[in-house]
Amino acid sequence: MNMRLKLALAIIPLGIIIAAVPENTTRPYKLTAPELLGEVKEGMQFVSTDEVADMLVQKDPSLQLIDVRDKDSFDKYHLPGAINIPLADILSVENEDYLNQDVKMNVFYSNGSTAANEAWMIMRQLGYINNYVMQGGMNYYAETIMSPGKPASTSPDDEFARYDFRKGASAALGGGTLGAATENAPSAPKPVIKKRPKKKRVAGGC
Repeated sequence: MNMRLKLALAIIPLGIIIAAVPENTTRPYKLTAPELLGEVKEGMQFVSTDEVADMLVQKDPSLQLIDVRDKDSFDKYHLPGAINIPLADILSVENEDYLNQDVKMNVFYSNGSTAANEAWMIMRQLGYINNYVMQGGMNYYAETIMSPGKPASTSPDDEFARYDFRKGASAALGGGTLGAATENAPSAPKPVIKKRPKKKRVAGGC
């Protein structure tokens, strides 16, 4: 996929996202459209499938995978330890404590990157931190991690090193196709996140 097409897929939902998040005059961190566009162009939200696989193999407790697909799709298969917060419910009050926190590294994913990227943009507009997107989604995860292709014999050494890592990660995480590897993967209960104290209203005034 060329860079122009990647940018188009990321930018098309941008206007919708900005329009969907209600105007908030009390939060100074709401980004302007050019600011958000700048972050989208930089791709600062993306985490590679290799990084996710490494954290899963290492059982890194800071990683929290968030599947933004609908519940039926999640129940059919999902990545190990993921929790399900469908994109349609991303603004539900009950999800705020999971999304607006500084304890876990939340990584959104869907089949591709589009829905997960939309979730990230909404969270970024709200000023929430520690939210990222698994680049390429589960389709790319299946291609690169669960069934990695062997490099050509003329490929540089770093390609072979990457392939060896992916083969090892695939073996550790179940191997084979994504559906077979994740169909019975346990879904984690939503982590207990300490609620942030609510700010008290200032008494008096007009």
